[in-house]
This record gives sequence, structure tokens and C-alpha cells, in this order.
Amino acid sequence: MHVPGPEHQADGGLSAVAAAGGLHQYQLRLHDTYGPVVRFQLPGADTAVSVADPVLLEATAHLDERPDKLFAFLDPLCEAGNLQVLPADEHTPWRRLMLSVLAGRPAHERHFARFTQLALELADRWAGRDGGEPVELQRELTALSLRMICGFALGGAEAEADVDRIVAAFEEVLTEHLGRLYQVPRADPRSADRADEALAYLRGTVDRVVAAHRSGGRTDRSDLIGALVEAGERPARIRDTVMMTLLAAHHTTGVAVSWTLHLLGRHPDAADRVAAELDQVLGERAAPDFSDLRRLTYLDMVLKESMRLFPPGPYGARETTDDLVLGPYEIPAGTTVFYPFWALHLNPEHWPNPERFDPERFTPQEVAKRPRYAYVPFGIGPRSCEGAALATVEAQLVLAVLLKRLRFWPAPGHEVTPVERFVLWARDGIRMTVRPRG
Repeated sequence: MHVPGPEHQADGGLSAVAAAGGLHQYQLRLHDTYGPVVRFQLPGADTAVSVADPVLLEATAHLDERPDKLFAFLDPLCEAGNLQVLPADEHTPWRRLMLSVLAGRPAHERHFARFTQLALELADRWAGRDGGEPVELQRELTALSLRMICGFALGGAEAEADVDRIVAAFEEVLTEHLGRLYQVPRADPRSADRADEALAYLRGTVDRVVAAHRSGGRTDRSDLIGALVEAGERPARIRDTVMMTLLAAHHTTGVAVSWTLHLLGRHPDAADRVAAELDQVLGERAAPDFSDLRRLTYLDMVLKESMRLFPPGPYGARETTDDLVLGPYEIPAGTTVFYPFWALHLNPEHWPNPERFDPERFTPQEVAKRPRYAYVPFGIGPRSCEGAALATVEAQLVLAVLLKRLRFWPAPGHEVTPVERFVLWARDGIRMTVRPRG
């Protein structure tokens, strides 16, 4: 049986996506019209098959290849091969090494005190505003998470001094190359030159820190660069890995925390419950210990519900290497399989009233009722996010520190509109008024 979908368009589907108001809205419309498996055109892949049913999705969980063209916009960040599309035989050992560092509790605990210090410094700055000029959450929390990952991956000191420039450089590179993927006309003829300059700056920064790290003889396997050096990775691959780790980590954590605070600001009952849990678990302490995180069960439910409604990475993609059966459909080898995480998280068959914010969806009893892949904020299978565990620790810590001391309210007159970029961003930022808890 052929996969249903809209008619083929000469422009590769760009006009259909634009007319729907973005890829997410287009996906919701497609699945509402054609069912859980839809064939459609995707810039960079021509034709893709989108799967919004978590049971059918499980049949694709073994896929370990990504479509090259869809991730080509990241090529400039890599010199030893785009890490997002490494062949499976090369990707598997690299992933194993990354997980040994990023997913390991020893590394999390080793850096936890520094993460806590950075979060407390941000809480101090925001407390000093006391309801004054609203805070732009995305900008400040992205900078915080970049400082955290710089400390984790680079040793911190040099990179932190230029953190604003590093954030701006990443944005410059991504905006330029995503624009090429989606054929967005350049408003400024110098945008390509600026992107090249930004990339050179990023590479130079990473090179200096890697060189200093290597000359110091540090090879602690709970440190990213140390693990890569000890594993015998060549310099270009070390730099590529650091670059991609900085890119993924600083966006993911900062965005997840921003959306969570945005939701709590609009749901004061949930914010009250988080505050009560923090008071109970922490007492008079301003920040949790590492072991406290597992006791913050409601905070964890709130974070998960936030990432359901606003997954930091809204999409994923794989490529079939063999013919694949998805329910009644036969998917030929070489097909791009598209994962619309946002549409999966709003599937009404598994999420009643899907657009409603309800942390109680993530009690153990409710989780047991749903298919495994109904909730996939970090992707699935052998290409899922290697930094998921680290990002979760960072997000829980930052939320605990901020919400123990502060209360967040929507800035009057400011509209928050999600847009799909490399991550799920807010078009005009997330501006909130911050006050110390009374």
C-alpha cells in the first residue's frame, strides 16, 4: 500500500510549509488529513515519510543512518565529517565514547558545584531587579547553559570570558546555513562573510582551549576533551566534537528552562506546588545537592510536561537502509523517515486535551499507560541525544535554584510565539517579570 500524502510540488514543498505557517503546523495538518503515516516533500530530502504514531514509530527505532542533505547545513562546523551523519560503523564507537562522558554520574557530580555556582549567580542578578525591567529568558538562560557546557567541555575560563560572542557566533553561522537549506533570500549581502568570520572565531576559540588542555596533560575521562584525547581521536575530530557539543548543549538546556518558566508563569498553581516541594526538600538551602534532584519529583514532572509541549528539538530524521514495513505501508530503502516530535507529543490518542499544561501526565501510573515513544524530547534509537542525561541534570538544577528564590510572571503586553529553528525558539523572546518569593 502506498503512503498517502499531498500532490508533488515543483518548489519542493516550500510554499505548502509557508502557507501552513511553519513546518509544525504543516505536520499537524498533514496528519489530521492523511493519518498517522504521511508522505510529503521536505527541503533537503525531497520526499519524506512522517510518522506521528508512537506504536508505528517503534519499528523505526533501530535506524542508525541520517539523510545527508537534511543535515548538510551543519557541514561547516565539522572538518572530519559531519557528526550528525557519520556512517553507522563510525558513529557507534564515537557515540559510545560520548555516552561514557556525557551520561555518566561521575562527570555530572564532578561539575555539579560549578553548575550550582553559575545558577546562584544568575539568581542573584535577577533577584536584584525585584520586578523592574523584564528578563529576556532565552538570551540569559542560553548564555548560562553555554557557560555550563564550556566548563564541562573546555575547562571554562577562556570561553566564559567571551560567552556573548560565542552565542552570537553560533547564531550567525546557523542562521546563514539554515537559510541556505530553506532557500531564504539574504537580506544582507554580507551575511555569508559574517558567517565565515563567526565560524573562524569559533574554531579558533576551541583550538586554543584544546591546545591548552593537551599541553597541560589533562586526560580525566570525566572531562570531554580528556576522554577524546585518551581515546586517540585526531585533532580535527576533537574540535568537531567540542563544537557540536557546545552547539547542542547551550541551545537545548537554555531553551527547555525558558519554556518551563514561561509555562509556570501562566500556571500559578503549579508554580506554588513547585515552590512548596523545594521548601520541603531543601529547607533553608538555596540550592540542591546532586542527590536531592531525585527527590524533586514534581519539578521533574513539570520539566517533562514543558518538553512535551515545547520540545527543544522539534524534529528528527533517519534514512532507511533496507525496505521497512510500517503498519500497512512498505517504505523502500533510501527513504527519509521524519520524526515530528511536536506532533507526537500532541497526539490526542495518547495525550487527552493535548495542548493543556498538566504535569500530572507524568506520574508513574500515567506514564505506564502510554506507548514508549509517545514522549521523545531527546529522540529515539542509536541517534538519540547523547547529552540527554547531562541536559536533564542542568535543567533540574537551574530550575530548582531559580524557583527556590524567585517567582516569574508574564511581562505585560509581550506575546510569546514559538518558531522552528535549529531548536524550538520564541520569535520575540520570552520576557518575564521576576520578583523574589515573599
